[in-house]
Amino acid sequence: MVEQPVPERPMYIRDGIERATVRRAPKYGVFLAAGAFLGILVALVLTVAIDGTDVSPYTQVVYSELQVFAFTALICVVAGVALAAIVALVFERVLGRRTRQVIVDHEQHEV
Repeated sequence: MVEQPVPERPMYIRDGIERATVRRAPKYGVFLAAGAFLGILVALVLTVAIDGTDVSPYTQVVYSELQVFAFTALICVVAGVALAAIVALVFERVLGRRTRQVIVDHEQHEV
């Protein structure tokens, strides 16, 4: 039988009690993705609501539903992301006031 080596015990280096500030903040990526998703949904609803079979009075061209969706999505996604960013900033300001001090036990070990 091969004898297994005995793992070394961790060497105690430092231990200390420290104060830390805990602050809650929103995840901006989640808010921006949700805003983009809602913008696409609004663009889809507007595409169905806008009748794309009429001739455009400005260009004298008939646009397909896919073209109407793409143009509307360009505007709605940008607006949705902007509104979601504003909501995230407001949440950060409101939740940022709720910071609290906690005591943490900081240990550092080496093997």
